[in-house]
Amino acid sequence: MAGPDIASPLIESRADLIEAMERGCKPAAEWRVGTEHEKHVFHTNPLRPVTYEGPNGVKALLDGIEVDTGWHPFYDGENPIGLRNDAVAGGISLEPGGQFELSGSPMENLHETAAEMAEHMRVAKKVAAPLDIHFLGLGVTPLWAVSDIPAMPKSRYGIMSPYMDKVGTLGTSMMFRSATVQANLDFSSEADMVKKLRVSLALQPVATALFANSPFVDGRDSGYLSFRSHIWLNTDDDRTGMLPFAFDEGFGFEQYADHALDVPMYFVIRDGQYVNVAGESFRAFLRGELPQLPGEKPTIKDWEDHLSTLFPEVRLKQFLEMRGADMGDEKHVVALSAFWVGLLYDQISLDAAWDLVSNWTDEDRAYLRREVPRLGLTTPFDRSSLFDVAAQAVGIAEAGLVRRARLDAQGRDETIHLAALEETIRSGKSPAERWLEKFRGEWNGDLSRIFVEAEM
Repeated sequence: MAGPDIASPLIESRADLIEAMERGCKPAAEWRVGTEHEKHVFHTNPLRPVTYEGPNGVKALLDGIEVDTGWHPFYDGENPIGLRNDAVAGGISLEPGGQFELSGSPMENLHETAAEMAEHMRVAKKVAAPLDIHFLGLGVTPLWAVSDIPAMPKSRYGIMSPYMDKVGTLGTSMMFRSATVQANLDFSSEADMVKKLRVSLALQPVATALFANSPFVDGRDSGYLSFRSHIWLNTDDDRTGMLPFAFDEGFGFEQYADHALDVPMYFVIRDGQYVNVAGESFRAFLRGELPQLPGEKPTIKDWEDHLSTLFPEVRLKQFLEMRGADMGDEKHVVALSAFWVGLLYDQISLDAAWDLVSNWTDEDRAYLRREVPRLGLTTPFDRSSLFDVAAQAVGIAEAGLVRRARLDAQGRDETIHLAALEETIRSGKSPAERWLEKFRGEWNGDLSRIFVEAEM
């Protein structure tokens, strides 16, 4: 029988579960921001999704970027499924439907994030152009059904896909035709983590509304401004959502570990192979009672892998992952990180953000999570609409970035990266609402136009 990864020690106690998250604590001087984003890939001649194999496929795109950058491929079996940069953390990976993801390196400031994004797109587009591969910055691919989208050769997705069909109605839509942008941020202590987690959970629907960018699905107006966010409401209730227990008195790393232990497993990796344990209990694994690996107990790496299969609106690992936003254009990608850095990395702003949301109830947060995918910034809330909360949140973030005073070569602070959100606040319209106006107006219902205008 295959044994556990010898490089990772066995879990010896409950403290090991907690330490896997707690060791992320670091002083403010070492805080960084990491930005991840997923882009849909498509061909234009004719307009269609991109396969993995073939002379113009995703594999060819990976091969070309490897040659251009010197980054090294990593594999699932014999298939390259991404690239790693040995010089810094981060890399490129593939989502189930070929969504092309950059996991950005941890950056000291947002100017570096913007530069990384620009360089990634420069290289990706240079290599993609001869392959007739293009990149689409939307939260959901607007035309194709799940069955139309070629699957990438990744073993974990072969496990996840059938399980998704058992526990939700839109899980495979999440896998194959959604795309997000995510900001990853640090904390200094358990108390700092708790406050940041609570603020960011409460404000995650605000981010969803500000970055709403997926109004179309199956070639039509979906009735939602963020169909991507709606998908997550119908994916897997065990591992998604707003984590109401995070607002309980006494919440900390231990309580999050207890939650994670109760989330059913997907897989265990042994000798580079994925063992399907979908639906099994990690608690049983700790007792050596996993049916697929009888008598075997988990390593720290197994626990870290399991933590990565939880999908709440904000995910706790050794940092906090903001997961509520649709993919957008380059400016919106960087703006997401700017929004959260401004709110969470300046103490005055963090306190102000907590004051903004501290009196919200579990019912308030659940209501916003439920209604925002459809109504966005117009969601009725607190005798007005969510727009007023969003405008305040953007203002708090802007003030936080001013106080950070991280300047670029031209002497500009990080507030320049909030321009996309300032336009949304000025106009009162999210990207999704602007696309809907075009769809109903100048496009005359021709949704193929979005592949031109939303191309990155």
